Amino acid sequence: MSDPSTSAPGGVPVAPAGRPAVSSVSVPAPAAAAPSTDVALQLNGLSKRFGDKVAVDSLSLSVPTGSFYGLVGPNGAGKTTTLSMATGLLRPDAGQSLIHGVDMWREALKAKALVGNLSDGVKLFDRLTGEQLVTYNGLLFGLDRTEVAERVGDLLKLLDLESAAGTLVVDYSAGMTKKIALACALVHAPSLLVLDEPFESVDPVSAANIRDILTGYVQNGGTVIVSSHVMDLVQRMCDHVAVVAHGRVLVAGTVDEVRGGSTLEDRFVELVGGRTHAEGPEWLRRS
Repeated sequence: MSDPSTSAPGGVPVAPAGRPAVSSVSVPAPAAAAPSTDVALQLNGLSKRFGDKVAVDSLSLSVPTGSFYGLVGPNGAGKTTTLSMATGLLRPDAGQSLIHGVDMWREALKAKALVGNLSDGVKLFDRLTGEQLVTYNGLLFGLDRTEVAERVGDLLKLLDLESAAGTLVVDYSAGMTKKIALACALVHAPSLLVLDEPFESVDPVSAANIRDILTGYVQNGGTVIVSSHVMDLVQRMCDHVAVVAHGRVLVAGTVDEVRGGSTLEDRFVELVGGRTHAEGPEWLRRS
């Protein structure tokens, strides 16, 4: 069984013709107990160093409540480290993370109750079945067993995991593991959902259905932050975006503001740099 210290705690649109319809059950609505603020996540001067390497360098970011926010950057930019510090998985060397105004490192239990977290690389209790894992996460957040059972059934149906409910998570495919981790993140009806590379290893149909679920979640008052390398996906799905490189925010704002009339991918390459236009070595040329 995985180390408990690294384990994750945690109205949909009808699918277009040509792909399976999303279930009619709804994602639990964001908790009404969340403080009423215009900012869902406020990061102030977050910093983290690993030995001689500065992973995150005095990073500040403001995520509006009700937004679908994309966080993009090259490999090693500091995205995962930033999100881990923001959600209480990794203590920063300096700085502050506020979830709806609640300080993550001063009132950790209160802040974490407001967050659903799908963190890239964090291990699950994979010797539990899918149903057991989501149930366990719901109970961790203080939900009673009757409510947990109802929500688990809804989420397994919504994510097309009903047939795998009794299968050990260790035997899930990579895509199924992403989906059960998302169910764990949603079961306590958080106000803020933070997803690190949620579409990696997920098949196109499941990815489309997950996008529908997340869109419905935002429309019902939730806030989503998505870290992704897929610029086209972020441009189509998100209304706000921040470009991160070398542990700093290079630019942030609405998607239209950031891309400035270009595509998000072209703007990203322009900001981050590193693109080469060489044709490659001679031995790769066919004529």
